[in-house]
Amino acid sequence: MSAKHVSGTPAGKTKKFGKGERQIPHHSQKAKKYYPAEDEVKAKKVRKTIHPAKPRATLQPGTILILLAGRFRGKRVVLLKHLPQGILLVTGPFKVNGVPLRRVNARYVIATSAKVELKGIDSKTVEKVGGEGYFAREKKEETKGEEAFFKQGEKPEKKPVASARASDQKAVDKALLSNIKSEPHLLEYLRSSFSLRKGDRPHEMKW
Repeated sequence: MSAKHVSGTPAGKTKKFGKGERQIPHHSQKAKKYYPAEDEVKAKKVRKTIHPAKPRATLQPGTILILLAGRFRGKRVVLLKHLPQGILLVTGPFKVNGVPLRRVNARYVIATSAKVELKGIDSKTVEKVGGEGYFAREKKEETKGEEAFFKQGEKPEKKPVASARASDQKAVDKALLSNIKSEPHLLEYLRSSFSLRKGDRPHEMKW
């Protein structure tokens, strides 16, 4: 009888070749002659760990920021709150420069030395706006058949603003506007947009 390991797998044979020895595996353990035509896909191991984002010291609630990217680039906005993963919740306010409540990546803003007091702002509304799912897009019902075919060349319809979002915008901006108006020239500063001209040196500017 052939010897077996404790685990139950058959043991190989040991052959001597001159002064040396060689372990020959059992026939059941030998490599297969045929392999599958397609390689089996193995899941890649993710070795990177997600670290919590550390906000810059200059990015404090109430600080006036300059947006550097996106639809409202060049606009000055007020920072309301820090959100997870380095996202900021900002507002124009909307009545001042047309920037609504929105999320902005902290990498694409410049923090200025100007600040606005956030006294009187409804904290519950800010928490609601900063929560998950507030800015999620509503799923559209896809039209199929003849109706979808004839609508191909038409301009997309404007989405109506939800009444809940409009009321949240008014609730946040109401107290913020009164604080802005109390400071001289701050309203005009927020209305003006930032831009660089020929010869400007941004690295030498004091924000």
